[in-house]
Amino acid sequence: MSYTNGLDKPSDYFTTKLYSGNGGTLNVTGLDFQPDWCWLKQRNGTYGHDLYDVVRSATKTLNTNNTNAEYTSADRLTSFNSDGFTLGSNASVNGSSDTYASWNWKAGTSFTNDASATGIGSIDSTGSVNTDAGFSIGTYTGNGTDGATVGTGLTGLSLVIAKCRNATGGWVVKHQSLSGDNNVYLQITNAAGSAASAGSGGIGALNNSTFPLVTGTSGASSSQVNKSGNTHVFYAFAEKQGYSKFGSYTGNDNADGTFVYLGFKPAFVMIKRTNSVNDWIMLDNKRNGFNVVDDRLLANTNAAEATTNLLDFTSTGMKMRATYGGVNGASDNFIYMAFAEESFVSSSGVPATAR
Repeated sequence: MSYTNGLDKPSDYFTTKLYSGNGGTLNVTGLDFQPDWCWLKQRNGTYGHDLYDVVRSATKTLNTNNTNAEYTSADRLTSFNSDGFTLGSNASVNGSSDTYASWNWKAGTSFTNDASATGIGSIDSTGSVNTDAGFSIGTYTGNGTDGATVGTGLTGLSLVIAKCRNATGGWVVKHQSLSGDNNVYLQITNAAGSAASAGSGGIGALNNSTFPLVTGTSGASSSQVNKSGNTHVFYAFAEKQGYSKFGSYTGNDNADGTFVYLGFKPAFVMIKRTNSVNDWIMLDNKRNGFNVVDDRLLANTNAAEATTNLLDFTSTGMKMRATYGGVNGASDNFIYMAFAEESFVSSSGVPATAR
């Protein structure tokens, strides 16, 4: 088969872009699409993870390594462009001669969900959605009601990440492999735990197109995802064959480690141990162009890039190659999100032609 625009060409919807800073104004190009969500991290230093999206708009910064509210940064990411993005002089994203990684996703079409009119969810939401790629970015305002639901513009939800914008609050992650209302949090290393049992609540079991907001033990006024009047952003994903996978596996603490079938050669993976404390490990095919994939960044900390033998990227998935507990602890449980470099099968399930 030939690759055309669509899920059979994963780089139309996700790419990792590496760049070196110049300390001034920098146009980062070569993405081959306008990114709608940009996640930036300095590799050689300890500036934090900077996240930007088209729904909140350029210059609006959030950091996964802390709980801070959104803030405006006129000298960080200043615009989304047709082939990349423009940066100002702030060293967090553009220090002279510093090295950076950027992970970039394409959403695309604006959506507005009037919950009372559509019957989808109980809280209104607006944003940008790409149903082909199974990705949406949205915002909503909390109403303080336990069990309130938010529409995402997608069907078949696999993963939701939500964060309060105008106040401090955790990065709540609900993954389809976590049972019930169990959540994990991007800014910390904690094991998975029940949203209802947490003081600040979280997200319940995912519905087909909506996610429910769960009030914790401290009540609605302390909710990090649904305090009345607070504004929030979410990043939602629905798994697409040959392009994305949101699954789980069990480690074996062996250099001949667990193999995880994805149906594609990965371009990016993020892994989290869920039964015990450990970091959010971020790996990609650009910082490591060959196996073993060992250049790791951690979503929960501002630490510089470090090298630890971790795993191989194969044509159909990933193979654990270390006894490192962050990806392959004995009998430990792990969740992951993964995006394709090349698909082993097309979006229609047809085996892809080797390239």
